[in-house]
Amino acid sequence: MAIRKVRLEDDEILRKKCRTVEVVDEKIKELVQDMIDTMHDQDGVGLAAPQVGILKRVVVIDVYDDNGPYVLINPEIIKEKGEQEVDEGCLSFPNKFAKVIRPAEVTVKALDINGKEYKLKGKGLLAQAISHEVDHLNGILFVDKIIPGTMEVVTPKK
Repeated sequence: MAIRKVRLEDDEILRKKCRTVEVVDEKIKELVQDMIDTMHDQDGVGLAAPQVGILKRVVVIDVYDDNGPYVLINPEIIKEKGEQEVDEGCLSFPNKFAKVIRPAEVTVKALDINGKEYKLKGKGLLAQAISHEVDHLNGILFVDKIIPGTMEVVTPKK
C-alpha cells in the first residue's frame, strides 16, 4: 500500500479526540493497511490513526510475535490489572524515551479488519502498546504520563 507521513509532537491533531468508525469499509481497510506499512517502515510497535492525520478510532499494533499485527477499530479497554514501569517512546516523538507507568495486563474490546467484534487480552509489551495507542485516540500522549526526570533524547548514529 502506502507509507504515510507520521505527525510529529507539535502537530495539534495529536491532541484531538478521535471519532468512532461507523462502518468498516474499503477506505478504512486501506487506512489500516497503510498504517501497518507505515508502522513497519518506522520500526514501530504501534500506530494510531491521528499519528497519520486521521481522526478515527483505528489502531494497529505489532509486538513481532506469531500473532500480529493486531488491528483494533473502535478499541475500548474494558479491564486493567496491575502496573508496570516501562521505557516508552513514540513514533511522533522521534528519539525521545522516558519511563511511564502502564497496566501490566489489559483486555480490550474492538472490531477487526472485517468489522467483527473481538476481545484481546495483552500482558507486558502488548498491554503497554494497547494502553499507549488507545491514549492516542483520546488526545493523550506518552509525554503526559512520564515519570519526572526520566526523559532521554537519543542522538541517532549516522
